[in-house]
Amino acid sequence: LLKRKIGKLDTIKIEPLYAFGNENKIFFKGRVVESYKQSKPSPRKTYFQNLLGAIRRYAGSSVSDASVRVSYLKSEKTLVSDADGIIECSFEGNHTGDGHDDKICFSLVPAEGLKPEREKVCIDVLRYASDHPLGIISDIDDTILITHATRTGKKFWLSISKNAYTRRPFPGVSKFYHALTRDGKNPVFYVSSSDWNLFDLIRDFLNYRKIPHGPLLLKDLHVNLKNIWKSGGGSHQHKLEKIRMLLDLYPGMQFVLIGDSGQHDPELYATIISENPGRIKAVYIREIRTASSQRRALLEAKIEDPQSVDVTFVATTEQAIEHARNHNL
Repeated sequence: LLKRKIGKLDTIKIEPLYAFGNENKIFFKGRVVESYKQSKPSPRKTYFQNLLGAIRRYAGSSVSDASVRVSYLKSEKTLVSDADGIIECSFEGNHTGDGHDDKICFSLVPAEGLKPEREKVCIDVLRYASDHPLGIISDIDDTILITHATRTGKKFWLSISKNAYTRRPFPGVSKFYHALTRDGKNPVFYVSSSDWNLFDLIRDFLNYRKIPHGPLLLKDLHVNLKNIWKSGGGSHQHKLEKIRMLLDLYPGMQFVLIGDSGQHDPELYATIISENPGRIKAVYIREIRTASSQRRALLEAKIEDPQSVDVTFVATTEQAIEHARNHNL
């Protein structure tokens, strides 16, 4: 705000984060930030080059109180970015086209001290039928991407010394997710406690490792250079809220839940199973830490319905693939 008042605010841009929904409703989210140039990731970049990339990512300033015009089909809304530069909204109404023109667009409302990088930005809307048979909800950290989330120092070093092309996935993840999504026919939603500053890294990582794309539902937490180590930490209640939102948005869809044992995924997923009888087809938990017999007993007690699916702990992706194959997933 101070930069804006004294005329020192550089060109700004609006980053689209997601746009998805069902036949009758879509959700959109984006953020307004100062423009910064992020070099393309490469396997040949040095630790120092990757460190500079991390600094650019986290030093970028969010722009609050910026008015953004969001247009979808014949509807239009004007939003004001919050303290973290976030803008979000929903639109209701049937889309009757063939999908090729299903786009949402946004532009900055002219204001003193604000110079847009681009006059207008549009992105495709991902629509899935509310009764589509199957969807996948997956965590990211230590589920598909090796992060060592339970070891703060090692996690921090990975986050600043690697890029999207040099971060490593768990073996077999691409094969597993392509099989579950039937090469894109079933949607996948990524629900993670990583913050929005990592959006481009996760997007590029999925693309480079040929892991199916889907909406990234990350955590609204202002993380910058001073508290970069907090990314992925704190309360995970938001994951529960986002999964509940997805089940409400797609009431006829059953889901496969995938996570890891490093933090609270088993307990969160057990809660979802209990709240939604018959909606969860399978749960896969990658064992980062061996689950104690006490933890397994507590999970079983949390899932009261004896007919519900088990929370399946796996040491490797191949074990999950074998279980999914045996259960016609």
